Amino acid sequence: MKSLFLALPGLAHAALRFGCSTLTIERLDPVVEPGNNPSAHVHQVVGGNAFNATVDTSVDVGNRATCTTCIFSEDKSNYWTATLYFRARNGSYHKVPQYPNAVFHDGQVGGMTIYYTQQDFWDNGNQKITSFPPGFRMTVGSPTTETREQAQQYKGLRYTCLQDILTRGSETYDFPKQPCPAGIMAIHHFPACWDGKNLDSPDHQSHMFLTGHGGFRVADPCPASHPVRMPQVAYETMWDTSVFNDKDLWPEDGSQPFIWSTGDTKGYSTHADYLFGWEGDSLQRAMDSNCFFQRCSLGKYPEGVLKVQTPEEQNACKIETTVKEPVDGCKFAPLQSLFEAKS
Repeated sequence: MKSLFLALPGLAHAALRFGCSTLTIERLDPVVEPGNNPSAHVHQVVGGNAFNATVDTSVDVGNRATCTTCIFSEDKSNYWTATLYFRARNGSYHKVPQYPNAVFHDGQVGGMTIYYTQQDFWDNGNQKITSFPPGFRMTVGSPTTETREQAQQYKGLRYTCLQDILTRGSETYDFPKQPCPAGIMAIHHFPACWDGKNLDSPDHQSHMFLTGHGGFRVADPCPASHPVRMPQVAYETMWDTSVFNDKDLWPEDGSQPFIWSTGDTKGYSTHADYLFGWEGDSLQRAMDSNCFFQRCSLGKYPEGVLKVQTPEEQNACKIETTVKEPVDGCKFAPLQSLFEAKS
């Protein structure tokens, strides 16, 4: 194994892995549906408190937000995915709770684990890793994906049926068919090659190019059309489906009962949005360093370059809910009609 902190000219062994508590759960999407209140489906959102229905590319989120639900206090970015529901026999829909990933049990409430890696999990491959600029945003996956063949085009979107909190591997394109002892981990890997020009694109994806092979394996070189290597962003969401593992709660035909807020019962529509909001040059400092995971914490470790906050400070960061509708136990809420239209 390579040394994590080896310092060679041009070579950086930097990687971030950190937890963010839940900021809000509601139907807003300032990237795909700017200005719409509500948006088409419910999202679970973490990160800075500048999140709202409209955040255009002229906004420097890192300067506008005043707090964040992420452990690194300089990260005011927003990260979100669809929300997972359990479909009960009585016709109601119950939001599946989220729980912190391994190592993040010290006060994080719900939320996700966020990664920023380089060419691979360990190093930049002697390439400059360029931070995202203010106003940058992107998406991965699509809420309209309906078939396995379409889902296979997105190499970085997978599920893991958790036997325990440390289970890795055995990833699938669709929801697990059987109860998972420790829940379901939803995984989202974004592309990391940028065209060097556009903060966004009409489909929110074509300004980026994927050269990765899924997971944290070594990525291929960026193409001439998208020559700028940026950090590899990834999310892991731990959905605690174990609270619904009693088969007497499942559909009588034994089919799996979980459903995305998009109305998708297969799992193919999994998708995620990213809105950059690191303060100043904080992310670039991290990518240029040899800090790794928790050792990036300024003042706690010699390699530390990023400011951290306490779990209490994370969880104190809130925004007002603007979409006034229930998002749990929804037997007659708007998302009920959406789900029924999909069935």
